[in-house]
Amino acid sequence: MSNVKQYQWHKIASHINEIDFNEAGLAEVEAGGKKICISRYREGIYACTAKCPHAGAHLQHGHVDALGNIVCPLHRYRFNVQNGRNTSGEGYFLKTWPVEMREDGIFVGIEAGGLLDWLK
Repeated sequence: MSNVKQYQWHKIASHINEIDFNEAGLAEVEAGGKKICISRYREGIYACTAKCPHAGAHLQHGHVDALGNIVCPLHRYRFNVQNGRNTSGEGYFLKTWPVEMREDGIFVGIEAGGLLDWLK
């Protein structure tokens, strides 16, 4: 059994300008049946869970700080955009997914081989 993750790639936009980012560089999209928060930080595009694991606030209403942390709009918990780790000390984390910018669009990779994949 391999530990290498297999992804199903889901196109979220043909071009970066099609993503409805707020002034803070955050947007909520759907990929693979999941609501996902997309963030822009420096030259990168990142994908994570759409809601804060603490109280369920939609992260798209927060902002990305100068250190590259998504800041929850409700209680100001901070999460690194690259790996989802909580940087403000509460012990939570965000699920993250890889993002690829290709010539034919922007794609988010959702893990294949989940518990219910055999139903497909």
